[in-house]
Amino acid sequence: MSTQTFVLPDVGEGLTEAEIVQWRVAPGDTVAVNDVLVEIETAKSLVELPSPFAGTVGELLVAEGATVDVGAPIITIASGTDVAAPAVVGQSEHGGPSDPSSDKGEGAVLVGYGTGGHVQSRRRPVQRTEKAQRVAASVGVVAKPPIRKLARDLGVDLATVTPSGPAGEVTREDVVNHASQASVFRNIQTPEWGDVREETIPVPAAAPAGSARPGGAATVSPSTPAPDAAGREETIAVKGVRKATSSAMVQSAYSAPHVSVWTDVDATRTMELVKRLKASPDFADIKVSPLLIMARAVIWAARRTPMVNAAWVDADGGAEIRVRRYVNLGIAAATPRGLLVPNIKDAQDLSMRELARALEKLTVTAREGKTTPADQQGGTITITNIGVFGMDAGTPIINPGESGIVALGTIRQKPWVVDGEVRPRFVTTVAGSFDHRVIDGDGMSRFIADVASILEEPALLLD
Repeated sequence: MSTQTFVLPDVGEGLTEAEIVQWRVAPGDTVAVNDVLVEIETAKSLVELPSPFAGTVGELLVAEGATVDVGAPIITIASGTDVAAPAVVGQSEHGGPSDPSSDKGEGAVLVGYGTGGHVQSRRRPVQRTEKAQRVAASVGVVAKPPIRKLARDLGVDLATVTPSGPAGEVTREDVVNHASQASVFRNIQTPEWGDVREETIPVPAAAPAGSARPGGAATVSPSTPAPDAAGREETIAVKGVRKATSSAMVQSAYSAPHVSVWTDVDATRTMELVKRLKASPDFADIKVSPLLIMARAVIWAARRTPMVNAAWVDADGGAEIRVRRYVNLGIAAATPRGLLVPNIKDAQDLSMRELARALEKLTVTAREGKTTPADQQGGTITITNIGVFGMDAGTPIINPGESGIVALGTIRQKPWVVDGEVRPRFVTTVAGSFDHRVIDGDGMSRFIADVASILEEPALLLD
């Protein structure tokens, strides 16, 4: 009998740390090679780590919610015989790393990716937490793994969802609709203020207040507050996507001189086109929204004003502006994990149908937490659709590495003057922020005016 120690690997993103989101096993469970042990969150994505060993789970060395460095031990597995494993994942009971030459076992793979097969583990009964009991209650629900993942992200208990699938399974729409309905009811009642003005969450002695982890910000480990300090405030550790987002936004805001412009637009004909596309057999299996027309408008306008699609680069011989003759179109996505900005590569080469399909795939992937780091790299210009939150306009911060970001406001009927008469029209606001080092006022104004022209008359796309 030997004990193997599984350390947190670099899953191919060059990460230095990750958060333990959810353990999928408990001490005493029997696992096989490639059974999922734990779900971790890096600064970019959620990753499931499969087991490189077969045996019995010994000890979970890190609690859920904790952030650990790459190479730190996270779990031990006892086995009767040694099993070949990837070189990046394990340590023996003597503390030595796995030998790369031992990676000859069939099914051994890079941790974080796994194989297509799944081996059913045999687990003995364990004392479950309240969270584990809720999970167990939903096991009998028929739902695919991505749907279960979506439910966890949205805080939906699958046992309370009414399935609508043809085989009695819970669908993506069932989960999203349930979450939306629950959100409405949660917002009906406004919580009352507590009786205490402040709450102090002590910092463990190993990480004194103000101290920083190597390569990152200070971490705070919450503990049970004193009885007289409950309910007033909550401290949330800055890590994962929120940490990466905050760093990027500060970098952008204090390095690129932002300037913003905006204009109101009669988007009635855009709404008419969206309606026709929804009724078209060619788009019968694709979700179509005004964002599709907005995306085509931004691509078209960027071709006419290339500097909005450029980048400021600090080089050894001095700064330079890199003008891109292609569009990797970023779409800001609010997900259960935070703000992500995946992009559609070479969007300028896509047909309307192909672009619609790419937008749908991007949205679903982001919602399910499956956006990869590669999907978030290399963007050239970004759209943020703040209209879905009911906002008319805003001054967004530019995504690092880009020079422009465009915001689409909500589209609603308003009084609008047409041919000297006031008529109800679908009106929206298009706003944009730009790096003034790269593009001047006339260029950015021309770009926003071009985007507005397409929303007012989509037929211009046929030119």
